[in-house]
Amino acid sequence: MNEQNIKEILKTIVMEITEIEDFEEDQNFIEDLGIDSMMTIEIVARIEKKFKITVPESDLPRLTNLHQTCLCVQEIISEMQTA
Repeated sequence: MNEQNIKEILKTIVMEITEIEDFEEDQNFIEDLGIDSMMTIEIVARIEKKFKITVPESDLPRLTNLHQTCLCVQEIISEMQTA
């Protein structure tokens, strides 16, 4: 799965949970989009289910915007494939 596909899936997840119609990949989830901790939990749960991964708690602070979240998901997928 390439970066663009991952970003599209992640963007859809965020838009479904927040009911935001569109946003830029560098917009901050908390400051710009108003995502709270409960939404974050739901987003992470859907990411884990969709990609069949586990996002370590230590990676949660990295999930600040779409771009950073995509990088994190790509790294986790890559680590799983090499394990």
